[in-house]
Order: sequence, then structure tokens, then C-alpha cells
Amino acid sequence: MLSRMYELLWADWLWFPEGHGWNDLKDHDGIVFPKAQDLWATIPIAFCFLVIRQIFERTVAKPLASLLGVSDKPRVQAPPNPILESHFCSTSKHPSQSSLEKLSKQTGCSVRQVQRWFRRRRNHERPSKLKKFREASWRFTFYLLAFFAGLATLIDKPWFYDMKLMWEHFPKMPLLSCQYWYYMIELGFYLSLVFSVASDVKRKDFKEQIIHHAATIFLLCFSWLVNYIRGGTLIMLVHDASDYLMESAKMFNYAGWRRTCNFIFTLFAAVFIVTRLIILPFWIMHTTWVYPLTLYPPFFGFYFFNGLMIVLLCLHIFWAGLILRMVIKFLPGNDIVEDERSDKDETETEDEDNDRERRERSKNGHVQNGHTPLNNNRSKTD
Repeated sequence: MLSRMYELLWADWLWFPEGHGWNDLKDHDGIVFPKAQDLWATIPIAFCFLVIRQIFERTVAKPLASLLGVSDKPRVQAPPNPILESHFCSTSKHPSQSSLEKLSKQTGCSVRQVQRWFRRRRNHERPSKLKKFREASWRFTFYLLAFFAGLATLIDKPWFYDMKLMWEHFPKMPLLSCQYWYYMIELGFYLSLVFSVASDVKRKDFKEQIIHHAATIFLLCFSWLVNYIRGGTLIMLVHDASDYLMESAKMFNYAGWRRTCNFIFTLFAAVFIVTRLIILPFWIMHTTWVYPLTLYPPFFGFYFFNGLMIVLLCLHIFWAGLILRMVIKFLPGNDIVEDERSDKDETETEDEDNDRERRERSKNGHVQNGHTPLNNNRSKTD
């Protein structure tokens, strides 16, 4: 039964156009093709990246942060309180007004003191600015090197200029050593991001990031198995083209270099839109979705590959909305770019504002349908 399922899963007609199959990818006469067992190399590469990252953050990123003036504001620690800690960990980090009053009675503290305790406790869990800078500098370094390595890999290849050539002699396209290392290193890096997801800075688009990493890994692995290598390298290059700009904008943001951050972020927004919303769908995806139908009848592998591409495209559209919203925010006032995916520390002023807002609500009644109730004592002198 299992052998039958295995044969069906790897049937030629599922993953290749009619007349082609796995036998086309067998090495012969010194010509090498990608193999499934090659992908095992990405696991030790991923662990190497984790080790290199720790060394990089301590020996390069930390001194660089000091050089750029990145420092953390001292945070006031919340005093130990078992009752509040239990509510924070098991119930809610943002208790309602009724919960605040209940906790106040249980602990003998005022509502304001309970409110302040939760704010300090939330701030304690948020990653420090130095941690975010170190993470951004590591990703900036990799994406920058990966982009230029990918460019060096593809710059002399004919399918870089005429994307239709990525299907020339498919699937009997020999594997080049530069393509091998480009794939293994990129896949190893994305695997390292998955392994470190528990300790990395968690942003508001955490779920979207996980989906992106998973779709990217599946896409690269599948393109390796069925020898979509040429298309895969083009996709990786398009992604790396803007990522290092985003990470460098974050670095200057954390350092407080306002104008430099704004300039780089504007450049990033332009490159992101051009590469991921124009080149990817209208050049690369057109060549993987429309052009192959002029050569082969559709097959399952064709739909599977392009389905993953559509997932990535939808995520790019989502992120493009966030990017444009940030650009609109800082352009008129020339303010510093704030990464909308990150949480900021809550301040005493914000705590006081929230407390004042609650008092106003209790005085004037709850807000109805999202609008403040009209003041019926208003003078009628109009």
C-alpha cells in the first residue's frame, strides 16, 4: 500500500509535462542534475548560519550599534506580584477595566498601580532596540551579499535577459556549480530563520512571515527537485534586491538617523514595488504561468509551482500596503519611519492618556457605534 502511494506521489505525469520524467534527471556523460538528497545539505548549512549569526552579532553588530549611537532606554522593572503575574501569563496582557478593578481588590493596590504594573510588565517582554538592531544588521549583511552573489551567478546567463530561455531543453538542463551553491545557501538561510523564529523579534505580521518562509522553502525545494533551477534563481534574486534596503533602513531608524532612514526607505519602497509587484508577476510569473502553456499541456506540477508563486504575490501585495502607508506618514512631516510591524514601548504619558480616557468614558457614557455621544448641554447660539 505504501509503495503504491509512493509510486503515485512521484509519478512522472504529476510533476513533468507529457513525454518527460525523472529519468531525464539522471546523471550521464559528466552532466549533473539536481537530486533530492542534495537538499539534506541545507540542514547543516542552516545550523552554521545560526552559529555565524551569534558570532556576527557579538563581534560586528554590537560594536557597530555603539558606533552609530544605538542605545536602550532603561526600563523600570515590574515588582514581583504572583496574582498579577498569573493573570498576565494565563489570562490577558491587556486587562479590561473590570479586570483591573478586580485585580486591584485582590492585591490591595490601586487601579492605577495595577495599570502601571501591566505596562511595565509588557515593556519588559518587548525586544530592546539593541536586539532589533543586531537582528537587522545580520539580515542586512546576508541579503546584501546574497543579492550580489545571485547577480554574479545570473549576469552572464542568457535566461537572465530572455526569461523564455528558462524552459529551453527542459527538464534536461545541467546543474551548474554556482546554481548549486546559490540554492543551498539561500535555502539554508531560510531554514535558519525558521529555527530561530522563537527567539527573533516578533512583529505584527508574524503569521504572514511564517507563511512567507514556508512558501519560499517549499517553492525552492520543489523547483530544485523538478529542475526549475533557472526560474528559482531569478525568483531569489528578485526577493534579495529589496530586502537589504529594508534592513538598512531599520538600522538607521534604530540609530536615529532620520534623513538617512527616510531616504533609504523611500528607495526600498520603489525597488520593492518594481521588483515584486511588476517584474515578478509580469515577467517571471508570466514566463512560468502563460508561456509554458505554449510548449506543454498543463500538469499538476505546473499548478503547484504557480500556486506557491501566487501565495508569495499575495503576501507582497499585503506588505506593499504597509509600506505605502508608512511612506505616506513620513513624507509630509519628514518624520522618521516607524516599522508598523513592531511594538513600541509604552510610556507614562500613554498610560496617563489611557487612564484619562477611561475616566471620560465613565463620566460621559460608553462610546456608541464608534462615535462620541453628543453634548446635549451645548449652547444653541448658532
